[in-house]
Amino acid sequence: MAEYLNLSLDTGDVKIELRPDLAPGHVARIKELVGEGFYDGVKFHRVIPGFMAQGGCPQGTGMGGSDKPDLQAEFNAEPHVRGVCSMARTSYPHSANSQFFICFDDATFLDKQYTVWGKVVEGMENVDALPKGEPPAQPGMIQKATITEA
Repeated sequence: MAEYLNLSLDTGDVKIELRPDLAPGHVARIKELVGEGFYDGVKFHRVIPGFMAQGGCPQGTGMGGSDKPDLQAEFNAEPHVRGVCSMARTSYPHSANSQFFICFDDATFLDKQYTVWGKVVEGMENVDALPKGEPPAQPGMIQKATITEA
């Protein structure tokens, strides 16, 4: 049975298929954070046209994360293409925590260096519509994040 991360954004709804087969630890973390309401009200603080939209920082600055320990990298062979969801991290490979990004376009130069954990299956146009900038003047926000099964 497939599981989905559902994001209600200012711009509309986004449905992301979770891929525990690729990154079980990262999917478990996302589900844990969603269950705690961590992502509700969090901004997309870095939105670069033709590249990606990044969110998941509770301060909205790109410098923060959850109070949970950083994750061990689960790099995999899944390519970074349009709609792919992957974890953000610092230059240290095992530093992913709560921040993630959604690719607007092919970004295969990131392959096997960042942990892919899902892919947008509905609502990519709502990701495309997020306000752009680093940070955007009026950042898009996750109103509510939920997990569903189908």
